[in-house]
Amino acid sequence: MKKTILVFAVIGFTAFALNAQTTPQAASAATSAPVNANAPEAVYENEVLDYGTIEYDSDGNREFKFKNTGKEPLIVYSAVGSCGCTVPTPPKEPIKPGETGSIKVHYDTKRVGSFEKTVTVSSNGRTASKTLKIKGTVKAAAATAGSTTPAPTSSSPH
Repeated sequence: MKKTILVFAVIGFTAFALNAQTTPQAASAATSAPVNANAPEAVYENEVLDYGTIEYDSDGNREFKFKNTGKEPLIVYSAVGSCGCTVPTPPKEPIKPGETGSIKVHYDTKRVGSFEKTVTVSSNGRTASKTLKIKGTVKAAAATAGSTTPAPTSSSPH
């Protein structure tokens, strides 16, 4: 009697375990949304903006230019810099099919040395999240003629 119960328990457990398994293809097919053939898509002129070597406290403004190659308006929901020194500004209005737009980026050029930062753009495009990159080197501030402090003079009592 115990053996019969044990055999049925093992068979039941095995059947349950096998039934609970799904293949990765079946799981992804069940959860993936259909692809919209008319979906907007931002195609960027450059996905990396190289500032090169720039002067300290110089113009840190650049822009990522793109074209909407889809058949529906492209809406940029947000553009976020990887740190506070990188401030992106997305377009406020939807970009119509065939039209161009830009993500403006300001880098704080009072930070000396080389940099490599990212800008993450979220939109309703076929590629919903896109990571763009800025890089370059900021030179050290040049010393000015009046900025040196004279050495202290020693004064004698007499």
